[in-house]
Amino acid sequence: MELPAKNKALIAVDLGAQSCRVSLLRWKDGAPTIRLIHRFGNAPLVVNETLRWDIDRIFEGVKEGLRQCAAAAPEGISSIGIDGWGVDYARLAEDGSLVGLPFCHRDERTRPAMDELLKRIPAERLYELTGIQLLSLNTLFQLYADNLAGIAPRARWMNLPEYVMHLLGGRAVSEFTMATHTQMVRLGTQEWCEEIFRESGLERRAAPEIVPTGTCIGALSGELCEIPELRGAKLIVPACHDTASAIAAISAGGEDWAFISSGTWSLVGTVLHAPCITEEARKMNFTNLGGVGGTICFLKNVNGLWILRQCLDEWEKLGFGWTLEELVDQCGKLPTPDTFLDVDAPELLLPGEMTAKINAQLAKLGQKALVRNDAGIPQIANTIFHSLARRYAEILESVARIAGKKINRIFIVGGGSKNEFLNRLTARYAGLEVIAGSSEATTVGNFAIQMAALNGESAEKLGVQLEAVARYAGQLSAPQIN
Repeated sequence: MELPAKNKALIAVDLGAQSCRVSLLRWKDGAPTIRLIHRFGNAPLVVNETLRWDIDRIFEGVKEGLRQCAAAAPEGISSIGIDGWGVDYARLAEDGSLVGLPFCHRDERTRPAMDELLKRIPAERLYELTGIQLLSLNTLFQLYADNLAGIAPRARWMNLPEYVMHLLGGRAVSEFTMATHTQMVRLGTQEWCEEIFRESGLERRAAPEIVPTGTCIGALSGELCEIPELRGAKLIVPACHDTASAIAAISAGGEDWAFISSGTWSLVGTVLHAPCITEEARKMNFTNLGGVGGTICFLKNVNGLWILRQCLDEWEKLGFGWTLEELVDQCGKLPTPDTFLDVDAPELLLPGEMTAKINAQLAKLGQKALVRNDAGIPQIANTIFHSLARRYAEILESVARIAGKKINRIFIVGGGSKNEFLNRLTARYAGLEVIAGSSEATTVGNFAIQMAALNGESAEKLGVQLEAVARYAGQLSAPQIN
């Protein structure tokens, strides 16, 4: 394996909706070692009854992580790559300042915006143009909500990972995998869909340039360059959509596998070599997101461990100090619940009062309420875990049928891969082998793509040679992330 120039270190930043991580890859005896250097919490703010992201705090957390990485890597830093969750963005005034704090995709403004826009562009046409699932949180509907609120369509925008890289010195871009997540890229191309901009009234010139995965968009600039180890570090866009980076880190041969990227959201699907936009795929709201190496991540979003996280935060405020590990242990001793939740019900997508929302759903099904006490809380968690696993199995069956694939294995990556109880339930309901991958697969994929770019593989070559990236990812998967 070729090493970056002078064996310098690499930095991968993963922006999460609940936790952000800054990791360092260094070389020891010619082999990569990965260490988590800095972690900081993240959560949306309530500002004038809207949900927003504190982007200044996020940026300060990233910078602190870069400083700590520099201190831990006296050999210097070759490159920095940032990935994160999709759809959310920053809007910029003509002078480059923010037009308010970025909205969180869970803000309720997006539902009426989607309803209005679908009067102008029918759902069937949108799917034909983009192959992307219809979700009110998609960037397209958020930007249209901006229009309805009077924000000037000419105000430039960038999705959040690329925006943070822009603040570090990179040029304004939209990396391909992230761009497809907006529902504004024409299917089968790496270009914005002019028809969508025209019919929605959005300004085409406000959209950033789409660049291939692995593109170097500049070099670190500003105050951080005063640190010798960071001086000259390249800014390389990985697969900026965190799921695409995580899937790039799955080292699996053959075509008989599916994936679950398990975290706040769970993304359940498989890798295809061409889009699948059949009528059944559209009706079931499957999406065709851009993947690394010219592939398609054919998947469906599931409202994942967000549900339990909301419950844990709620219970903690009430004085019930359950940890996730304790709940998993207790759930393993409980029987299968009598009733399963619809984990994708719209009300469960929104923050607050999650236990009450769960009980309201159970009441509609004629079931007794689950009590928020030390006896009832494990039963609530058990119901959530079984409901998630059953939903995964339903979607995987649909994936195999619609894509025409025989699926024998499920690779689970992301934070949820460490939940052995949920993994066992998934294997049981799906009737498939479950393989737990790296809980930090997104970071592994991020590093893999940076390495491929540093080793002289052009952005165009990355677009057609997934094998090269997979080879690096396989070699990077072995080290313990600590």
